[in-house]
Formats: sequence, C-alpha cells, structure tokens
Amino acid sequence: MKTKLFFMFAVLALSAGFQAAAQQKDWAQFGRYSEANGQVGSSPRAVFMGDSITDGWDDSDQGFFTGNGFVCRGISGQTTSEMLVRFRQDVIGLHPKFVVILAGTNDIAMNNGYIELENVLGNLISMCELARANRIKPILCSVTPSAGFGWRPEIKDAASRIEELNGMIKAYAESEKIPYVDYHSALKDENGGLPAEYSGDGVHPNPDCYKVMEQIILEYL
Repeated sequence: MKTKLFFMFAVLALSAGFQAAAQQKDWAQFGRYSEANGQVGSSPRAVFMGDSITDGWDDSDQGFFTGNGFVCRGISGQTTSEMLVRFRQDVIGLHPKFVVILAGTNDIAMNNGYIELENVLGNLISMCELARANRIKPILCSVTPSAGFGWRPEIKDAASRIEELNGMIKAYAESEKIPYVDYHSALKDENGGLPAEYSGDGVHPNPDCYKVMEQIILEYL
C-alpha cells in the first residue's frame, strides 16, 4: 500500500513539474502568434489585443477582421500581465494604426492569483504608453459584463469589480484623451452580467453578441 501511494504521489509530482516547466518555457505564450506575425504583410489597420473574448471573436466572425484590415491577437485565459509582456511582439511589431485593448476579465477571475485593480489598470496604462511611444493609437475597451465565472465559483463579486475597474479605465482614458469603448453598458443585464441571449456561459460572447460589439467598435475605427 505504501509503495502504491508513493508511486501515485511521485506521478503527480512529476506531472506538476512538467506543467510548471511548460509554463516557464513560454509563460506569456509568445509562440501562439509568432508564425502568424511573420506572415502579416502590410501594416494592419488595427490589432485587437485581449483574452478569450478577443480570441473567440475571429473564430466567430473572421470576415470582420479580414474585411476591415484587422488582426486578432487574443489568447484565452490571459491576464493583463501576460498581454503586457507580449505586447511588443504581438502589437508593436505589426505596426498597426490602432490597437484595441480589451482586457481584465481574467485578472478579476484571478487566473494568475489575486491582483489589485490599481495594478490591472497599471498594466493597461503601460500598454497604452508603449503604443503611443510607437505611434500607435490605443483604444481602451470596458471589460464586458459577467456576474460570475464558471471556473471560479468562489468569486461572488465579479459584477461589481468589473464595474469598478471599468470606472477606473474610463477615468484614465478621459484624462489622456484615449477613446473609451463602452461595451459593458450595451450588453449588461439587470444583474450586471451577460444575458443568455448573448452568451452560453455568462462570460464569453456568442455570435449575436459579437455583432453588437462590432457595431460599437467600428465607430472608433
């Protein structure tokens, strides 16, 4: 029995070690778009930087991107810290006119542990500063509404924290004369979440939701 338990724990430890090594190897997932970046021809009109909400956008409506000269650089699960690390490769290196930044959901969901909202905003500010330093016009988007996260059921205040972060993003954007795109007000339900008509899980937009978002963002591009 002891031998079996030792073997089981050894396998678990080895598996955890492999996962940790994989994360350390490419924590910010530079490899996700490295090949695609090399295939981008002329400078795109806009790069959309974000997490799964952006990542799923071009899967839902690829024509929105190709037809408008947009490039999608969303990676599912990422926080603003990871996006900031890969910003130089996945945005600056493509020399777009605009960068559309939609981020913060996974910070509130604590995908990389707890982070103060001030530090989330700091990451967004750093992305904007990097963009401007490279003559790219940043556009800041509100975090889309959510009343909770299926993968983090212990988080009970998602809706209020999203609204608080959005208030901080809006205030910064206005102070710096950066466009602020308010998806949140257009999409939220009475509970501050994403209604069933726009999402299957209350977090990720469905095609109808993306159509609403497209109509909004095109006014800024």
